[in-house]
Amino acid sequence: MAEASASRPASTILLLRDGAAAKEIEVFMMVRHHQIEFNSGALVFPGGSVDAGDQEIVKRSDLYSGGEGLSESDRGFRIAAIRETFEESGILLARSKDSGTPVDAKRAGEIADAHRVALNEHKVSFLSILADNGLQLALDTLLPYAHWITPEGMPKRFDTWFFLAAAPPDQLGAHDGRESTDSIWVSPREAVEGGESGRFKLPFPTTRNLIRLAKQSSVSAALEHARGMSVVTVMPVMTRTETGRQLRIPREAGYDGEVFEVGAVG
Repeated sequence: MAEASASRPASTILLLRDGAAAKEIEVFMMVRHHQIEFNSGALVFPGGSVDAGDQEIVKRSDLYSGGEGLSESDRGFRIAAIRETFEESGILLARSKDSGTPVDAKRAGEIADAHRVALNEHKVSFLSILADNGLQLALDTLLPYAHWITPEGMPKRFDTWFFLAAAPPDQLGAHDGRESTDSIWVSPREAVEGGESGRFKLPFPTTRNLIRLAKQSSVSAALEHARGMSVVTVMPVMTRTETGRQLRIPREAGYDGEVFEVGAVG
């Protein structure tokens, strides 16, 4: 029997803003490049693996704020989430080290214009960008929302924390053209409907979190809900059936169900 592959730590952020329609929120999502080996072509939230550079930032408490009471592991997940979101969208959840004020859209744009391409090409580290620009990552702007681990037996497995965050005012985000080929602000309801109609390709965890998020009428309501919830780890158990695949998840995770049919195998 083949040994189960280990899961890699990863993070993703559901960036929220209040929508134009009454009682609807919008979330920032991107279409993964078709040549990316994991979730190619899928509509996803910005995020990715925790890397060695994130662990270096964990050791530099001068480069982040709001990490009090968090373990090193928890800080690493949050740092990775903010870095990946900046790499993939240009949106920066950070504060000025001197004044403590949040980075505004103009400053975030300047930092992205100056460093984002080099960061994505691994020619500069996120740590040096923060240090050189007098920035501290705003770890306390992220609220834990979900924790999913890829089922055993899959060739590529991730141990992923999903965080909620209010998008900084006027930071609209833009896909990087490398790992993602398009980006949209979309209501969770519209994204789910797009997944059902075939307009979007949605991974199972993404769909479940969008459905849960669609119950919230405003950013403040969504954040308040996240503050009051306890996150239950989900590692789906996959069963092959005559019609396709069936996934079982813990009912207490709060996804309105326990057994889900996920279509044909392949």
